Amino acid sequence: MKQLTSIQLKFQDREELSRSIEKWKIKDEKIIFTNGCFDILHVGHISLLAAAKDLGGKLVIGLNSDSSVHTLKGEGRPINDLESRATMLASLKTVDAVISFSEETPIDLIEWIKPDFLVKGGDYLKENIVGAEFVSKYGGRVVIVPLVEGFSTSELNAKTNNTNSVNQSI
Repeated sequence: MKQLTSIQLKFQDREELSRSIEKWKIKDEKIIFTNGCFDILHVGHISLLAAAKDLGGKLVIGLNSDSSVHTLKGEGRPINDLESRATMLASLKTVDAVISFSEETPIDLIEWIKPDFLVKGGDYLKENIVGAEFVSKYGGRVVIVPLVEGFSTSELNAKTNNTNSVNQSI
């Protein structure tokens, strides 16, 4: 039987994550949840994940499936496939678990996990955060982390495309 690496162990399905959450709750660990495409991992993502982890507890990331990213972001996306994105996220010390979802929003995951903290980046208003109302109703906290200016996957992708266009015309 092939031994899974610590990185592979963090990429979990619902059954595995259910067991992890159960263990964490027995130890009175807080559950922190954030979600996204994380298509090109950049300093803005790292800042968000570090701030989330600093809330104290176990950080679970809901990761959009490839089809979900394509639906949300359009042609040519995702740039990196699900396995690559999950591996990059799972390799970070701040991340305790990664679970993928194919739905348009992570509301089913949020309602199932019932995190103590729901974390999103500063490009969101609380009233626009999927699951914010649900989490607030049972006493969970919604935390908005300020953005790192100049770092978004869309901006980085646009810069890369502009650079490629310039290089091709030279």
